[in-house]
Amino acid sequence: MTLTSELVVKIRKQVVWLIVIATMVRLLLASQLELANDEVYYWTYALFPDLSHFDHPPMVGFLAQVFTANLFFTDDFFLRLGTIVLSAASTWTIFCIGRKVKDELAGLYAALLYTSSIYCSIISGFSLIPDAPQVFFWLLSLNAALDVLPVEKITNAHRIKMMSIAVFAGLAMLSKYHSVFIWIGILLYVLFQNRKWLLDYSLYASGIISLLVFSPVIIWNVKNNFISFTFHGDRVAPAFEIRPDYFFTEIGGQIAYNNPLNIILIVIALMALAKGKRFLDSSFKWILLFNAIPLWLLFTGFSVFRSTLPHWSGPAFLSMIVISAVYWSERIALQHLSEANTIRPLRMLLPSYFLAFLLAATLYVINYSPFPLGKQSDVQNFGEYDFTQDMFGYDQIEDAFKRIAAREESNGLMKKGSGLISNKWFPGTHLDFYVAQPHHRKLFLIGSLNEIHKYAWINEQRGGLEKGQDYYHIAVSNYYKNPTEAFGNYFETIVPLDTVRITRGGETMRHAFFYRLKNYQGNFENPLTH
Repeated sequence: MTLTSELVVKIRKQVVWLIVIATMVRLLLASQLELANDEVYYWTYALFPDLSHFDHPPMVGFLAQVFTANLFFTDDFFLRLGTIVLSAASTWTIFCIGRKVKDELAGLYAALLYTSSIYCSIISGFSLIPDAPQVFFWLLSLNAALDVLPVEKITNAHRIKMMSIAVFAGLAMLSKYHSVFIWIGILLYVLFQNRKWLLDYSLYASGIISLLVFSPVIIWNVKNNFISFTFHGDRVAPAFEIRPDYFFTEIGGQIAYNNPLNIILIVIALMALAKGKRFLDSSFKWILLFNAIPLWLLFTGFSVFRSTLPHWSGPAFLSMIVISAVYWSERIALQHLSEANTIRPLRMLLPSYFLAFLLAATLYVINYSPFPLGKQSDVQNFGEYDFTQDMFGYDQIEDAFKRIAAREESNGLMKKGSGLISNKWFPGTHLDFYVAQPHHRKLFLIGSLNEIHKYAWINEQRGGLEKGQDYYHIAVSNYYKNPTEAFGNYFETIVPLDTVRITRGGETMRHAFFYRLKNYQGNFENPLTH
């Protein structure tokens, strides 16, 4: 059914309003919530930029640098601003994809499903994590691929666009390694649907372009003994032991991350496609499926043997969202298009309502709820397993540190400006961002490479630990480790200084323990050296 010009204009306005409202919600959340573990860790990518990093390629750090004016603006809001801007652009891009595959109504539904997806709208649409630029560039490459891959006659214009795909895919790979699946999807389509591209030089030139864009990561890994590739390889290497618990955790995570109501709409659409229902152009169908299925199969398959994280398969759901949007747009258009108030039926709006409720509840629980969600059995582990503690309370820890450090240093028990020591990247980076940096102090991590990650490099860039120097240590009860166990071999004495309650809604949520680490022995060996 053909949409009228009046309805097309109306739909475009609704997409714009959707983007505006969603962006305002994200900006509000960015101003209210402290950074989560991963976010504050990726702040170090902007603080110490490099060609690549231990855990991930460098793009998320570049994004933070751009939108904070190279960390001129240093608060949570500006660190998340780049992600929020890209999320708005990604929503418009997926609308354009839906419009290209079918029409504006499909584009509207794609934008709605994208915005109601927790992965798309919050994890990669709000948080400072590598998925934010990855999703943006993934969608740009998919949008361009739909234009050129099905063509019968390859022209110079098509060759240029193929090379633009190469740039977008390369930038996605500079965001996260598994963006290489963009190319796997392209090659599968070429092999099975349009082999004309195999005879055209632009396909091979495009592959070289992607490698050139990705080359900073290769250069960094060559200089660092391919340490990043080894780290990620170990994370997904099969353990040859079937683990149903890992598999069901992964599937459950995918359902939760992508919004359970979205998943219902997606599954119904995919089942219709599997039954031979023709609501998609054949070429577009295979581009979308090849873009999604290999990535989804890989990480879902890994979960049979190894513990995986549900957001690893997140980009696979972008194409599934488009397929679902096209299916539902056709059904709804055939049934109700003559009635203006039914272009946004309840089934397409419910996922957004569910997400809005979830966000309001989450904001309340993290910032205001007086009910602790973690352990309460003992002081040292109070708040353990409470996810809300990762985004709350560090302002209270900073206030306590300011008071305790002033007392210690005015009494001559610690040198003014003494640094801090922590034992793991979380909560070490929280303490770095919220405690050390505001007071212009250096924080170092002591531990194995898997415990300290990028701080193996940061320690050196900050000049290393000074033999004979004293340091502060702050332990939080939700990630408590006995400081004698963590640092006893490296310091002459460890002296408890104070214990501070972190409260929310008038109730204790966790504790922060402050210590004085006396006389560093100079014997911590950087894990990069052995």
